Amino acid sequence: MRASISRIVVLFVLLSGSITLPVVSGFSRTLSGFSRTATTAPQSTSGLSADRLQRIDRALQQYVDENRLAGAVALVLRDGQTVYERAFGWSDKEAGRRMTTDTIFRIASQTKAITSAAILSLVEEGKIGINEPVSRHIPAYAHTTVAARNEGEMKVVPAKRPVTIRDLLTHTAGISYGTGPDVAALYEAKGLGPAAGFGWFTADKNEPICDTMERLATLPFASQPGEAWVYGYNTDILGCVVERASGTPLDQFVRTRITDPLGMKDTQFFLPSERRERLAAVYSSGPDGKITRAPDGPRGQGTYVEGPRRSFAGGAGLLSSARDYARFLEMIRNGGALNGVRILAPRTVELMTTNQVGTLHSTNGLGFGFGFETTDRYGANGMDAVGAFGWGGAYGTMYRVDPQAQLVIVLMIQMLPNATDVGQKFPTLVYQALAAK
Repeated sequence: MRASISRIVVLFVLLSGSITLPVVSGFSRTLSGFSRTATTAPQSTSGLSADRLQRIDRALQQYVDENRLAGAVALVLRDGQTVYERAFGWSDKEAGRRMTTDTIFRIASQTKAITSAAILSLVEEGKIGINEPVSRHIPAYAHTTVAARNEGEMKVVPAKRPVTIRDLLTHTAGISYGTGPDVAALYEAKGLGPAAGFGWFTADKNEPICDTMERLATLPFASQPGEAWVYGYNTDILGCVVERASGTPLDQFVRTRITDPLGMKDTQFFLPSERRERLAAVYSSGPDGKITRAPDGPRGQGTYVEGPRRSFAGGAGLLSSARDYARFLEMIRNGGALNGVRILAPRTVELMTTNQVGTLHSTNGLGFGFGFETTDRYGANGMDAVGAFGWGGAYGTMYRVDPQAQLVIVLMIQMLPNATDVGQKFPTLVYQALAAK
């Protein structure tokens, strides 16, 4: 009798296509294959409280309900296993398209970690030296200048020494995004700074990234090499170095050496047209904190589906999904390898995730390695343990990796500008669910 009832239930499922199958790899699928509902792993295997993880649900849903976020995807791995994966709200509210866990996002500066990994893979091959001058690969950087203030007057002076690969990896080359008042007009005249959205956007440029970075070398930088931590075009220059040292366009190098081997099928610089419906729309925080749809162009939706597709910006150009980016981070957490595929050596990963700049980045317990911000003191970055590392992107995306807790934390949103505090609250909501320190 019980077997007969089971057959009837199965027949009903096949006809309706609406019942959810058992959890596989941290998420469940319906038989129709069109929808996904995230779940949490059993507490006994994840070490996280299922009840406390539900606080993430309530918090992120509240942002959506209060119209402070259109939508979000949150993902947590514990020792490589998916313990939390949920989609909230809308990927395109006006189009009525719901957010799903495989939605694709503009990750902006989260591109930097991947480009840094590309550079270091070439360092491992002996094609690049960490301490060598950038001019060995881009001769235009042999003699650079700095915009210095003397008695209230801005003067352009020669750099005291050449910019090195190490300077670029750690953001200590003195190179900004060219939006400061002293240099903004100079940068804008060369198609950079204010002429590139908020400074970092080059996806609409009809030229290779090396052409843009060679032009950058003719402009004055914000600080002398090695004397300050200055956030800017550093990793975009490294993208050009990858091309010059490998003889391969950056998009192809990243694909063949990092994303394809790791199975990151949704990570690329420009989106194939057939996937445009999976790309989340960009929203902006209004004066009242409520969302409005961001405009087209470099200060909003960008040029990631249509456009010249020639500028592969190693500092801010990639698109990705939460699951894809988590695979890259899990490779880093695992010492440079994932599922039998080695991308980097363990010693190289240690360089990436160890503070290399002393107190130049922060005097309050945060450092910067070769591509990641590091937590050097407990309490310097929320509940991050010492040894944790992470960063984020201009569209509001963020991530943390905490080797001590065996955690990878990814939050994807699309807000530019972003006035929410969700990026600060989300890691705390994950940490408070840990059943043990």
